[in-house]
Amino acid sequence: MLLFRANIAHFPHATVNFGDDIQVIQDGGLVVEGGKIVAIGDYAQMRRTYPDAELNDHSGCWILPGLIDSHLHYPQTQSIASYGDQLLSWLENYTFPTEMQFSDLSHAQKVASVFIQQLVKNGTTTGLVFSTVHKEACDALFTAASQLDMALIAGKVCMDRNCPEELRDCPTSAQKDSAALIDRWHNQGRNRYAITPRFAPTSTEAQMASLGELAQQYQDVYIQTHLSENVDEINWVKSLYPNATGYLDVYDQYHMVRERAVFGHCVHLTNDEWQRMADTGATVAFCPSSNLFLGSGLFDNAIAKQYKVPVALATDVGAGTSFSMFSTYGEAYKISQLNKQPICPLEGFYMMTQGAAIAHQWDDHIGNLNSGTDADFIIVSPRYCELTSLRIEEHASFSDMFFALSILGAQRAVKQTWISGRCCYENKENNHAMA
Repeated sequence: MLLFRANIAHFPHATVNFGDDIQVIQDGGLVVEGGKIVAIGDYAQMRRTYPDAELNDHSGCWILPGLIDSHLHYPQTQSIASYGDQLLSWLENYTFPTEMQFSDLSHAQKVASVFIQQLVKNGTTTGLVFSTVHKEACDALFTAASQLDMALIAGKVCMDRNCPEELRDCPTSAQKDSAALIDRWHNQGRNRYAITPRFAPTSTEAQMASLGELAQQYQDVYIQTHLSENVDEINWVKSLYPNATGYLDVYDQYHMVRERAVFGHCVHLTNDEWQRMADTGATVAFCPSSNLFLGSGLFDNAIAKQYKVPVALATDVGAGTSFSMFSTYGEAYKISQLNKQPICPLEGFYMMTQGAAIAHQWDDHIGNLNSGTDADFIIVSPRYCELTSLRIEEHASFSDMFFALSILGAQRAVKQTWISGRCCYENKENNHAMA
């Protein structure tokens, strides 16, 4: 049994009142045993209640739930920070050439290892991840995550048109390979599978129908794809699917708009599409860094709130420019400032922890520090350099600390990342907060 001493912050329950419902414990104690959280509370009380627990003293640091990244692409780890294009040319010039390399299993395994390492270094303990069209590349990703007992949602990308021949499957193989991956990985350990059409333009109606059959057959799997990211993309979808009433309706016709369906971007939804998202319990993955980098547009979080559609934050690596969920909130804040409705730090924190877990129907295991949940958490040392020590006061509020790190960049602030009660990453250069 382990007892961790630090300040603690998390959201125990679903909320829209972020300031009222966050639980902050100054000088708190977190008790962990057998990969589960046993208890949290005041440190002195936890010490009295669990006198024999081995102490991990991180006084002055913060314990937070492991962060959840709700949309990113592991093959694009190696193409991140490639010079400018907008969405469709980005795919042609960077994404597709990169993904062709994943027919080589050894290459896929190498990138999967680097990808998982980047997640844990940034405090991300769960991701909703796009693989490539290659079944073996998806196996490589799940295998790498399983070595850490990581809670991962991922899927093989399906494409049978408007992409290089080397990256095409077909309706039959997309369904067959996806079904095989579901049978192998879904609900095996902490793995979950997501049916993954890349986006409507790269799938024929026949392929969408085959994936829709899977969605009906496997009601508890996830669905992940892209939606209304770019104006040219939307016009393209209209030409490819003339019988659909809109972009979202393409997926809806094939039974893929539902709970546990996560749609990346949603920058240009119509009011009818927002209402349909709300009616079905689907989720938006807000990808601010990517939207800025590709010039896609400014996501309107206020309208999502108006329609009560769940929104989770996401890096969208590699069009997104950082694996850091802290920095991702920083970019979301800037977008919301331009929209005249800034997202407060506590809401940003919620969108990458408990809010995301609830949207993905996994909050009984991840996203919070409640007793009985899986011991996925991070230890953050906010005063890790001269600048952060100057900016962040020793007894700063959680909100101010979180905001400052999100704007200044927080990878170096992640001191340790724990997954299933095991330390999977330790920043050797950040063992002590600066005085």
